Amino acid sequence: MSRSTPSGAFGVPRHKTVVIADDSVVVRGLFARWLGESGQFHLVAVAGDGETAVAHAGRFKPDVMVLDLDMPGVDGATALPQILKESPHTGVLLATTLTERNTRIALECMTKGAMDVVSKPESRNGLTLSLDFRSEFLLKLGNIAQTRARTGSLPLDMDVDFTPVGPANLRQLVSVLPRYLVIGASTGGPRAVAKVLFDIGEGLRDLTTIVVQHMPPLFTASFAEQIAGYIGIPAREPFDGERLARGTIYVAPGGRHLGIDRRLGHITASISDSPPVRFCRPAVDVLFNDAARHLGPAALGLILTGMGADGTDGAAALRRAGAAIIAQDEQSSTIWGMPGSVVRAQQASVVIPLDEIGLSIRNLMRSGQPS
Repeated sequence: MSRSTPSGAFGVPRHKTVVIADDSVVVRGLFARWLGESGQFHLVAVAGDGETAVAHAGRFKPDVMVLDLDMPGVDGATALPQILKESPHTGVLLATTLTERNTRIALECMTKGAMDVVSKPESRNGLTLSLDFRSEFLLKLGNIAQTRARTGSLPLDMDVDFTPVGPANLRQLVSVLPRYLVIGASTGGPRAVAKVLFDIGEGLRDLTTIVVQHMPPLFTASFAEQIAGYIGIPAREPFDGERLARGTIYVAPGGRHLGIDRRLGHITASISDSPPVRFCRPAVDVLFNDAARHLGPAALGLILTGMGADGTDGAAALRRAGAAIIAQDEQSSTIWGMPGSVVRAQQASVVIPLDEIGLSIRNLMRSGQPS
């Protein structure tokens, strides 16, 4: 059975419908031109304020809405929950100039349902002439549109030789009680990571938690700050060579790899600007491979929603080192790329819905030494 493709007449794949919400006429016109030139999207409406964006969401039910944060009247952040209420299946791509203030707001929006963000260049010339920005904009728009095309549960492309174990049996999958939780996530990750960590709750005080979330540099410090405020557990970016402490959440700095090293008998953070891995920096594979080398079965790996295959090689290394790997299930993932790749590579110890992952880990930590 293969993945179904949404089609128009005679089975021809339909273009993905898009609404652009931005108060700048220039930006709306530029985005509209790019959509038309791509040949993949159908622009159904534009909006210059949040109130109109909400109305268009209810009327057109678009596959994707491009949403600016800074708009007159009802701004993008205020409009977002109303947009998703009017059209729950619509994927929202935030497109805004990322000041320090907007970075915090964008992160909050991504924990409340926005799927991704693209940073608009500050100058008009930068906006119109930057091929990198145009490519990133269309790539993220296409990724979001693709996820909105999912219909029901999608079968694996190949047989998997294990039976996923229910969360109540998670303790049967580990040989020793884990002391380190290593997490990888990408698109949809801010919401998923926050959910998992909140559900683990006090169990985090017995763990050293290390998170690689694919994010640009401005985001990760704010992301760590938000996690700390939301959960009540210290969370921050580590510095190179820092001794990693139990009861603290460490977030990889945007644009830099976060790995693990062992110095003078202590586990420390290793920050580097080495080349991207699988086009990612920070890369989950870097963290997971180092965790396999230095932590072995004392680590518990978790792969959450995200595009691509980052983390698959590292998950294999962790499994060989005796660690267990949890993969988020498809139905609860924004994009089942990273966890799906781990499952297809037969490197997942267990596949669990997002709502049950944190509870499973919390119960594991409460269970004491596994039998």
